[in-house]
Amino acid sequence: MATVSAPDGVEFVEEDDGRVTARHLESGVASFGDTEAEALRQLADALDSHRGEGDPIDDPEAYLREQGIDVEIGEAGPPPWE
Repeated sequence: MATVSAPDGVEFVEEDDGRVTARHLESGVASFGDTEAEALRQLADALDSHRGEGDPIDDPEAYLREQGIDVEIGEAGPPPWE
């Protein structure tokens, strides 16, 4: 796994499966994509959400299914940072 620093406080990590993770160094927020550009677009959305600037999601489980993410939110509810 190689790590390359990018301008503006973003770090790219090339994962073993070929995807690229982009991480905002100041906040620790991260996201991934098939390319650096896609990872940055996803990171921008994640940062908006982190800062409370994103669009609210009424049904997180339905949203994740629509995105093709197989995740089950447990009885304890969503993560505490939401």
